[in-house]
Formats: sequence, C-alpha cells, structure tokens
Amino acid sequence: MMEVCAGSLDAYQRVLGMTLASLPFWFLLSLYGIYTVGLPSKGQSLQSLVVALCSGVIATVLFFGATDMVRGNMQKLAAVEATQSMEVLFTLAGELLFLSIPTRSLLSLCGIFIVILGMILHSYVSNQKEESHFKQSVNLN
Repeated sequence: MMEVCAGSLDAYQRVLGMTLASLPFWFLLSLYGIYTVGLPSKGQSLQSLVVALCSGVIATVLFFGATDMVRGNMQKLAAVEATQSMEVLFTLAGELLFLSIPTRSLLSLCGIFIVILGMILHSYVSNQKEESHFKQSVNLN
C-alpha cells in the first residue's frame, strides 16, 4: 500500500483503503460461515467487535503511522514490522485476562518463545549493523 500510494495517503486513509479493498473477501467468508455453521453468538460478535477496534483500527493506524515515519530507511522499516509480532503476546495476555480462555499448551508456549527470541535476535542484529555503519561513517570523516 505504501508503494502503490507513493506517500500520498496518511495512515487513516491507508487503513480505510485496505478495509474497503478487503470487504468483498470478508463478505464472502461471512456468507460461508453462516451457511456452514450459522450466525455467531452475541458473545462472539462482541469479542469480534473488540478485536476489530483494538487490533484492526487502533493498532493498524499506529503501525501505518510508524511505517510512514521510517519509509526511507529499510532497516528501521524492518524493525517496525518486526515489532508487529508483539501483537501475538498482547492478544494472548488480553484473552487470558478479559476472556478467561484456558492457558495455552506447551507447543503454543514454545511458538510464543520462538517469536520473542526472533524479535530479540532481530533487535540485536539491527543494533550491530547500525553500530557498524556508524563506525564506518565516523572513520570516513
């Protein structure tokens, strides 16, 4: 979306554009769900609304705003995109606190640990590259 719009849209406009562009898919998916399972319960609908507002609107606008800020720097853009994986942890914590879901299996916890480890490694490697680049630029001057 950033590439196609070439900076002509802000974060809110990008979210609206992606929402409108994906609506046909979600409409077809909802029809399939209604046909195969039936209508969702009130609780499911409320949970979906909360997720849509928190993750779909608030988090996406913040994410797009951050990507706009680092548009010209691929290393910083990669770092911003890597932080998006933290959404998994926040979602799990929110589900445990607010929706009283059962605790996750050992396999799920291993997956979460792998995500955290990947984020730590990405931050470490990015920091090392940044320091190396800085030292090279200082030595050239």
